Amino acid sequence: MGEFTDKVKGASDKVAGNVKEGVGKAMNDSKLETEGKAQQVKGKAEEVEGKVKGAVNDL
Repeated sequence: MGEFTDKVKGASDKVAGNVKEGVGKAMNDSKLETEGKAQQVKGKAEEVEGKVKGAVNDL
């Protein structure tokens, strides 16, 4: 994927993960809460990947 695509995918994963985590907490569903946290981490990693691609392209 490209820089922009990675950043957008990362942002959407962070938002979706945050929602999952919140619903998991509200429903006392530790599995859903954990999935949400993991999705947020994945989103952060995708955003970093996009930033790295952008930095490499700027060289």
